[in-house]
Amino acid sequence: GRTRALAVTVAAVCVDLALVYLLDLGWSLRDDGHVASTLLRRWLSSCLRCAAACGASLVAPGSFRPALRRLLATHCALGPVVETGRVLLASDCLLESFRLWAGSLAAAGVACFFWEVTWPDGNGESNGTEKKQKARVLFMRVIRLYRPDFLFMLGAFIFLALAVLCEMFIPFYTGKVIDILQSQYQWNDFLMAIVFMGLFSLGSSFSAGSRGGLFMCAIGRFTKRVKVQLFGALVRQEIGFFETTKTGDITSRLSTDTNLMARAVALNVNVLVRTFIRTLGMLSLMLSLSWKLTVLMLMETPLTGLAQNIYDTYYQRLSKEVQDSMARTNDTAEEAVSGIRTVRGFNAERSESRRYDARLMDTHKLKTHRDTVRAVYLLVRRLTEVAVKVAMLYYGRLIIQSGQMSTGNLVSFLLYQSDMADNIRTLIYIFGDMLNSVGAAGKVFEYLDREPKVKTEGTLKPDTLKGHVQFHNLTFSYPTQAEQQVLKYFSLELKPGKMTALVGPSGGGKTTCVSLLERFYQAQQGEILLDGQPLQSYQHKYLHNQIVMVGQEPVLFSGSVKDNITYGLENCSLERVQEAARKANAHEFICQLEKGYDTDVGERGSLLAGGQKQRIAIARALVREPQVLILDEVTSSLDMESENMVQQTLANCPNQTLLVIAHRLKTIERADQIVVIDGGTVAERGTHEELMDKKGSYYRLRERLFTDHNTTQGQH
Repeated sequence: GRTRALAVTVAAVCVDLALVYLLDLGWSLRDDGHVASTLLRRWLSSCLRCAAACGASLVAPGSFRPALRRLLATHCALGPVVETGRVLLASDCLLESFRLWAGSLAAAGVACFFWEVTWPDGNGESNGTEKKQKARVLFMRVIRLYRPDFLFMLGAFIFLALAVLCEMFIPFYTGKVIDILQSQYQWNDFLMAIVFMGLFSLGSSFSAGSRGGLFMCAIGRFTKRVKVQLFGALVRQEIGFFETTKTGDITSRLSTDTNLMARAVALNVNVLVRTFIRTLGMLSLMLSLSWKLTVLMLMETPLTGLAQNIYDTYYQRLSKEVQDSMARTNDTAEEAVSGIRTVRGFNAERSESRRYDARLMDTHKLKTHRDTVRAVYLLVRRLTEVAVKVAMLYYGRLIIQSGQMSTGNLVSFLLYQSDMADNIRTLIYIFGDMLNSVGAAGKVFEYLDREPKVKTEGTLKPDTLKGHVQFHNLTFSYPTQAEQQVLKYFSLELKPGKMTALVGPSGGGKTTCVSLLERFYQAQQGEILLDGQPLQSYQHKYLHNQIVMVGQEPVLFSGSVKDNITYGLENCSLERVQEAARKANAHEFICQLEKGYDTDVGERGSLLAGGQKQRIAIARALVREPQVLILDEVTSSLDMESENMVQQTLANCPNQTLLVIAHRLKTIERADQIVVIDGGTVAERGTHEELMDKKGSYYRLRERLFTDHNTTQGQH
């Protein structure tokens, strides 16, 4: 493929060279010496050569064809462009055909190289197009989210335009002042120039400050609004989403990516519009001062643009490698510190130090490489700037000597030129930064648009609920282990006013039943009925007020005891809270706290003991007066007195459907129905006496636990 592409390129260039001499020979026979007719012939020749070259490119390999066509088309067009430019510049020297042809070929090669680096073809072309289209769609979505901040953004852009206009005229009047001081001094002209400079400076400062303030207000409002929307979308997701998504990813979306979204419009568009207006304004003023120096200055643009593009790509890759290396270094240090007992026990201090030193050395080498690349780029950029500036100073001196330009105008032009280079680099950089910001917006929109796999769109909320629960042929696998079935055609019935106990070995499926009943997951097959209706038919809030679970390790939130008991409820009276606390045997210890029910429990309830947290969690469930109450090892952290009181409280709720999971089998001996779950299926069911008489799974499980309990007591 490469050999064929090279052969086609050489052949096309040779054909083009032959056409140049043939056409020049033909035109020379009819040359009338007129400049206009000469230029017209050059352009016609260019069109004919371009058509012939594009036809020759049809035999090139498909992936190479677009690049070859660009090379040939640019090469054919550059000759007439250069010739036209020389005529417009009133140059007396005309290049010979071969020199013009060779120069245009070299220039075309450089132009196509720049094109290929910036917008490559091939397999990445469609991906790049799709990426740009996606970025454009995301960008418009971010703009639509800014609608409530329209007035802030409008005012900010108005002040932005005023600030830029005022800034542009300051160098212009600086040159005026220099010209006034060099010529015959006129006080009135000098005073007017100083007054205008002061007014433009004041206007620029005031407008810039107002612009920044309005943008900051818009960004703050936008960020708060998006964070609230994102948080609301996240907490509506199913439990499986949080099991498959890292907590760091979620917090990063909330804290970092939402801020980058705000920057995508407010800050980046601010910089982009400001720089674009300044660039156009400065370019127009520079053209009015000297169009020849302006053309000379613009010759720097493609060189700096190409260097910036190559540098950004390479530097970003090196920066990512440095970050990854630093992460590995930190992981090494964290492993050694967290496992210091093991390190000390195996006398591995020196080996850990050497390992950490090796990681640091890798990071140091990468940083040195990255900083060297940056230094070389800065050196190339500065040398280019110096070369262009020296050329402008030299050419500017010639223009001043010829009387076409004043010294003050040259000073103004140089001031504009130094800002113009920065503006062009900013325009090149800001597009990449906006793409990164829009990429962060895409991650946020991914969560905002995500539909929970467990729907909460039910509307059913009957006035009375019996609490009759039926599990029908459930088959379920967790999202993280889709190939492993936890429940297999599982069926179970929970009758109103009855207590059902689930027992069995760990991993048998007991907690999974509870999770499905709580609508944390959706079974792949089968359904759960509540009073004859599917669970998903019930309104989300109604369902979770009627089906309440108390876990083995309850979660409390920072706030008062009352806030934790009434968590998720509105307008709950203190009397209801105290009554639920009494039923959970928590009222007595709560009253002994420093501020009673207003006592802060600390982060995650850290200021309370395990048994106290458990009783508050039970009170939080009972205050809702649920029809179906699920207890998952709730008495594991309670003393005997509290456990007996809680069991008596549950016995006093004759209409509630109780589902209890316990490893302490003595707790569930009073259950109306005991179900032994093993391997995701029902192994046995019946009362305590019935199952003991069978001497099956329940009997063996009880005997084993009883033996383990006696052994533990003997050791103590």
